[in-house]
Amino acid sequence: MENLNKLGINTICVHVGEVKDEQFKGAISPIYPSTSYAFDEVDIKRYPRYFNTPNQEFLRKKIAVLEHTEDALIFSSGMAAISAALFAFLKTGDHVIIQQVIYGGTFNFIANEFDKFGIEYSFTESDKIEDFEPLIRPNTKVMYIETPSNPLLGITDIKAIAELSKQHQIITMIDNTFASPINQNPFDFGINIILHSATKYMGGHSDISAGAIAATKKHIDLIWKTAINYGGNLSDQTVWLLERSLKTMNLRVKEQTKNAQIMAEYLEKNPNIDAVYYPGLLSHPQYEIAKKQMKGFGAMLSFELKNTIDAMAFQRQLQLIKPSMSLAGLESTTVSPVKTTHALLSEEERLERGIKNGLIRFSVGIEESEDLIADIEQAIEKVLLM
Repeated sequence: MENLNKLGINTICVHVGEVKDEQFKGAISPIYPSTSYAFDEVDIKRYPRYFNTPNQEFLRKKIAVLEHTEDALIFSSGMAAISAALFAFLKTGDHVIIQQVIYGGTFNFIANEFDKFGIEYSFTESDKIEDFEPLIRPNTKVMYIETPSNPLLGITDIKAIAELSKQHQIITMIDNTFASPINQNPFDFGINIILHSATKYMGGHSDISAGAIAATKKHIDLIWKTAINYGGNLSDQTVWLLERSLKTMNLRVKEQTKNAQIMAEYLEKNPNIDAVYYPGLLSHPQYEIAKKQMKGFGAMLSFELKNTIDAMAFQRQLQLIKPSMSLAGLESTTVSPVKTTHALLSEEERLERGIKNGLIRFSVGIEESEDLIADIEQAIEKVLLM
């Protein structure tokens, strides 16, 4: 197929990156689970850790087209992708600027590992562009952002970050997990490296762990040279499952995004809710930026209950919505960031980032919104009667 980027999004999700079944003409990609391939008289020496087995090679094409880039790599987890990308561009004596509120796993990785390698790092005071520029040093090599951010759904101006970094020859990286390629394509705004926990919306069924990087071929080749030394490749059985999941990603994410808008508006009007964090609300401080750079506002939101309602007691009373550690599956889930994603941060570090003990992150699924509302109402009612 030529001009892949001109295809419709559902067509891309279903057809790009298929492994053709030349022998039996099956309708779906066959799985090539072999870990051993011929080395003599072959164009490509294939090996799982080299990210080039047949299933890996073809799925890379799908992810690249979805993110409007030239190439991609697939990993065993989001953190495998993030660590490979950062270590590919950083060495002893280099400096990286990181947005203040990011995924707790990424924060923990940077705080615990970079000092061992002599890599300097600075966290911004907020997600505003004016907080990034003063942190730039002569040895700054990478600027790392996450938008929408986890767990407060803060929005960073992607184009402004890309332009600022370009002025200083700094590589830009973005964790695009919360938006997914359906709602946001940072490469179109000038970002160099796009990162995903493919466990989330790309996988979408709460049954695989995976990660992805999308970028130019030049940058992917550079990351590949580092990645092959860390062994973060994904098994071909799971690669196949990820391809299966991506076929329905557009349908899933659009339905979830529609539901999230309804739920955010409902929660904002609920007298038992203190605050709602969702970029699709007019009350969100960066609503205008989100509208400019996102096609949809995503299916993630967070909210804070009134002090009179215990967050854990509330979640224990939910009957349909599942308290669960991960996110972005077909089913709606909640989680307390202070007990999970950001548990490794100290309470002081969490409060500096606006993450309060009563904060609940809500991953909205594809269920009918009226059923989700009814579940929240009955849970609040039960807790208030305790």
